[in-house]
Amino acid sequence: MVPLPHADQSIQSTAGTLRPDMIAGLTAAAVVLPKAMAYATVAGLPVSVGLYTAFVPMIVYALLGTSRVLSVSSTTTLAILTASQLALVVPDGNPEQLITATATLTALTGLLLIAASALRLGFVANFISSPVLTGFKAGIGLVIVLDQVPKLFGLHFTKEGFFRDILNVVHHLPETSLVTFVVGATALVLLLVLESRWPHSPAPLAIVAAGIAVSWLAGLGPAGVAIVGHIPQALPSLVLPHVDLILQLIPGACGIALMSFTETIAAGRAFAVAGEPPIRPNRELLATGAANLAGGLFGAMPAGGGTSQTAVVRAVGGRTQKASLVTAAAAAATMLVLAPLLGLLPQAVLAAIVIVYSVGLIKPAEFVSIRNVRRMEFRWALAAFLGVLLFGTLQGILVAITLSLVGLSSQAANPRVHVVGRKRGEDVLRPLSSEHPDDETFEGMLILRPEGRLFFVNAQQVGDRIRMLANEHKPRVLMLDLSRVVDIEYSALQMIIDGERSLARVGIELWLAGLNPDVLAYIRASGFDDQLGPDRMFSNTRAGIRRHQDSLGAEPSQPGGAGGGDLTFR
Repeated sequence: MVPLPHADQSIQSTAGTLRPDMIAGLTAAAVVLPKAMAYATVAGLPVSVGLYTAFVPMIVYALLGTSRVLSVSSTTTLAILTASQLALVVPDGNPEQLITATATLTALTGLLLIAASALRLGFVANFISSPVLTGFKAGIGLVIVLDQVPKLFGLHFTKEGFFRDILNVVHHLPETSLVTFVVGATALVLLLVLESRWPHSPAPLAIVAAGIAVSWLAGLGPAGVAIVGHIPQALPSLVLPHVDLILQLIPGACGIALMSFTETIAAGRAFAVAGEPPIRPNRELLATGAANLAGGLFGAMPAGGGTSQTAVVRAVGGRTQKASLVTAAAAAATMLVLAPLLGLLPQAVLAAIVIVYSVGLIKPAEFVSIRNVRRMEFRWALAAFLGVLLFGTLQGILVAITLSLVGLSSQAANPRVHVVGRKRGEDVLRPLSSEHPDDETFEGMLILRPEGRLFFVNAQQVGDRIRMLANEHKPRVLMLDLSRVVDIEYSALQMIIDGERSLARVGIELWLAGLNPDVLAYIRASGFDDQLGPDRMFSNTRAGIRRHQDSLGAEPSQPGGAGGGDLTFR
């Protein structure tokens, strides 16, 4: 009988990954579950909703996702976005209405992600540029920290917006509950110390356990310290979304869906290693959408891939999604067995956990790095940051996307047009600059090199720049080096054709060089190649320079300059 090596290898592979995945899953649970409960409080929801989110979505993504180790549950960003949306539809905080609204919001988020997958919109994750995302997350981090500060001090007041809330905290400080502050501050300091000494450790679990023990032994609840309270000792039950809320929740669900997918893709790519299957954006849309849809039907809040929890899985040796299934099993065990104990947990301890992991969203060093490289992108990051603080979190997403698209449009509308010269003593063409004052130009010839895609948005801008340089240099021959033009749209091609006529009227010949096959095909289709003729179109800039020097009766300035081959471009 022929042996079945593939089956044997599969069994060995499963056995080989089971132990490290179990360890990784349990370790991740020690980090994920306390944070999930804390993030539920950020959204104004019972901590049990956080446990549901670390249970149902995690299982669904484990079955459908393309990342081997991505851990999917609630995240800091999604929690605050959920909070802002729920506050709009349930302003009085009615518990039953909150659960229904949460189920509707999460299921709607899932449906939007699934629809985006069907439309193959995986590229949408790239709509928010890295600098803008840096500013957006920093704003989110500050909003969350300020939102949790009153819980550390035992203060209660109506939220009125970021800057007014700062004044409210200061105004209500005399009402601080000393016991609550001591509990919260102690948890905050201990967590900071543990995280600094042992990053990605089960520190949150240790802090939660200590908080429960102190609450039980010292009777913190009767002493006036706010505690979590009753948690149902059961697995999540079916919660039906409310159709009447859909229209109100669609705008928020769109923003949450975009951020969920963006975070999921970013975390998945960040922890992918060589040899693993590639992250497939459209499949990730489907997996994340199905995870949210299923989660919504069981009362979970919106979920996405978490960077910190995925880092834990990878750091302790997790290799497959079996680690996420183990984490989900730990969430189920917690709901069934530990729910009564979790009810004793002080809210100030959860606030400390949220603050510690939200501060990580604020990265001044990234702002400095962006500013050192590109000041324009630094201004985008700053605007996204202020947009969140001034207009709110969901509006901040719109600000972030708008800034990214405006920045992209600005760059596309203003492509560079370089004046090209030759490095003295070498056969190298490059843009003229103050850094290379000795570079040579060519008598009677001006070489211009536009860059990027030429289309209707920038055609006029490029044409004006070419005319200005032609008027400034007054050459007999103007050669367009199109080697850096990846595509040319009809409007831009018409600009070049019309420009050739204008140049001819003032005695300037237009030559073209370095056309890629697509651009050359478009020029041939327009008949412009026949208008120019073979003497004014060249495969590369070097050939055009040689033709010009031959027409002047001059020898090539470099040995072998008349031969074939391209010049080196820098």
